[in-house]
Amino acid sequence: MSTVRIIAIVCTAQVFAQIGAFAVPALLPTFIDRWDLSGTEAGWIIGAFYLSYTATVPVLVSLTDRIDPKRIYLGAVLLTAVAALGYATLADGFWSAFVFRLIAGVGWAGTYMPGLKALSDFVEGPQQSRGVAFHAGSVGVSGAASFIVASTIASWFGWRWGIAFGGVCALLAFLIMAFLLPSREPKPAGDAGQAGLLDFRPVLRNRSALAYSLGYCFHTWEMNALRAWVVTFLTFALATSGGGTTLLAPAAIATVLSLAGVWASVSGNEVARRIGRRRFIICVMLSSMAVACVIGFTSGISYELAAGLCVVYGILIWADSSSLTAGTVGSALPGQRGATMAVHSTLGYAGGFVGPLVMGAILDLAGGESAFAWGIAFAHVGAIMALGLLAMVVLRPKDLAGDRDN
Repeated sequence: MSTVRIIAIVCTAQVFAQIGAFAVPALLPTFIDRWDLSGTEAGWIIGAFYLSYTATVPVLVSLTDRIDPKRIYLGAVLLTAVAALGYATLADGFWSAFVFRLIAGVGWAGTYMPGLKALSDFVEGPQQSRGVAFHAGSVGVSGAASFIVASTIASWFGWRWGIAFGGVCALLAFLIMAFLLPSREPKPAGDAGQAGLLDFRPVLRNRSALAYSLGYCFHTWEMNALRAWVVTFLTFALATSGGGTTLLAPAAIATVLSLAGVWASVSGNEVARRIGRRRFIICVMLSSMAVACVIGFTSGISYELAAGLCVVYGILIWADSSSLTAGTVGSALPGQRGATMAVHSTLGYAGGFVGPLVMGAILDLAGGESAFAWGIAFAHVGAIMALGLLAMVVLRPKDLAGDRDN
């Protein structure tokens, strides 16, 4: 089967699997009001997804070095459907929502990176980083659309239907992968050998892969903090400014910034190939840190300013997303790609779990929603990104095959 067809199959499945991913953040203001949630409780509902993802992804992704990743994907995408449909029909408060978000995280742990592993097993060489970028792009487009899709369906039929739609689409992802993607047994480990299932010591000794993975950890902290809270942040800014137009509605802005981020992610990987991956990532991190330190304070100035900066911030955050993941995949040793991706994903989504939770806790500690509280909440992200920058400077990851081509 051709490389193009493999990429098309996996990416199409990921679009359907991800279309409900950010339905809960998109409708978070509704849940805060309906269930009388604190900022910390809202952060836990968002973060539960990343908590269970982080706990299960080391095992599920490491298994792809031993069994066909397609088999893991199929079981996990069914869990994604169960989580969405269960939340839509049974959630009625903090604890029930929390449980279904935990299930959703396990589903995504067996879907996102195992899907990427299935793709990368078929696509080798210099084209691999482009395949990774397209995979990230398909996930990003679908995730971006999930904001406006959930918001629109909820406005027509209620929030439960807005959540349930993602579960139905996850079942379509199952059918696509089950019937269109060929099965393929993992390659032998080769000279590097294959460590025990949860023995990540060989991966941690791979300085280049570790650098990209640490960068991804703090990148995902930043990305998920924005993605989880952007609708709530802009809802506050809109209320403070006295109202706005439908075209500038918070959910629409969340979709725009996420779509712009997809373009930035795919384009960023191409720029990284030409100027050097490490150099590009460092420049992007410095730029996003600068925006993070000021964006929250704009909520008290102008809704349009806050919305515009959110789009700019989203572009900067996503710009190095594919570059970091492609760097990790391309730095993996033979027979260790699944384990390397497990470390990468675990570190990344550990940051993804903590980021939204810390944002909510800071809002509570600062006395609730205010321009000052939002300013401090976002500024903490700028401070934490300094650790990702440090990893790139100290560990000095290598460029990949095909990088610096002109």
